[in-house]
Amino acid sequence: MKAKIFLFFLVFFLLACKKQSAETPVSTANVISERIRYQKNNGVLELKSGQFSYRIPEAKLPFKKVMLLNSSLTGYLLELGVEDKITGISSPEYIYSDKISKRIQQGKILDIGNEQKYNVEKILSEKPDAVFTNYIQTFENTYDLLKKNGVEVIFIDEYLEQQPLQKAGIIEVFGVLLGKEKEAAAIYSSIGSRYRNLVSEASKTKERPIVLANEMYGNQWFLPGGKTFVAHYFKDAAADYILKNNTQENSIPMSFEEVFVKSEKAQYWMNLGDHTTKKELLQINPNYAKMNIYRTGKLYSLSGAVRGSANDAFESGAVRADVVLKDYIKVFHPELFPGYQTVYLKEIR
Repeated sequence: MKAKIFLFFLVFFLLACKKQSAETPVSTANVISERIRYQKNNGVLELKSGQFSYRIPEAKLPFKKVMLLNSSLTGYLLELGVEDKITGISSPEYIYSDKISKRIQQGKILDIGNEQKYNVEKILSEKPDAVFTNYIQTFENTYDLLKKNGVEVIFIDEYLEQQPLQKAGIIEVFGVLLGKEKEAAAIYSSIGSRYRNLVSEASKTKERPIVLANEMYGNQWFLPGGKTFVAHYFKDAAADYILKNNTQENSIPMSFEEVFVKSEKAQYWMNLGDHTTKKELLQINPNYAKMNIYRTGKLYSLSGAVRGSANDAFESGAVRADVVLKDYIKVFHPELFPGYQTVYLKEIR
């Protein structure tokens, strides 16, 4: 009798599960990182970006007119070939792309201010479908005003992503919002494939050079934490960063004396702003001359693609993680790519 009762409930349970499964299909989320994910559900695009969540009816997509309050986001749109959808951008002096610069000169893309003050009237006059920006708390009133006037304000904090490929993966979010979903997936897949192949190639080298990064500002030296995207690049390029065992995702402030000791055996000094000569460094801080790395090491800045105030390392470099990694590998292991010229990195002599 007990066996019959058990069998009855088992059959009932399985049928109920089957019915529920048929009636409520499960949506699979596209996970970019811990901070960013999206999925389509019953005609609505559900997007989570950091602390913010959005429910955008698919009928409103793709966006046709967008504005960027942060020039660092332009690389994603350029890679997708949708720069014609940009109708306004802040701080145009930081734009490296010839395509976008030309459209600004032609008046097809408006200058909508800068991070000191955005021109809300000019933004609203163009009636963009959406405004993309990093979230800055002090601009809450600006964001609220745009929202009240029917503008979708979408926060994309790409600078918080500490895995190079996850930062690059944000292109898929722009793809689904701008009608380039398949293209974005293909681009991201290609970048990821090349990146992983480069990591594999670098891992075969015997030498792992010791690396120092950044420089002093005032009385402190802000070193990238051991879990930052910079540290990940060094690791993937088969180099030993001096803070490789650190577990933080933010910058670590240190005194000159602390860095002096930690970098005693460093062979490469990377990401030195936009300096062009070693003499320039001494004008900023004469103490650099005391360091072994300054006297005998190799120094590199992120100024390989600079024009005026614009630096492509912070534009296309946000997406092209594969190119950034290849640059680092070329510097640390030049024998691997004898004919390759770095794109974003430039040696300081």
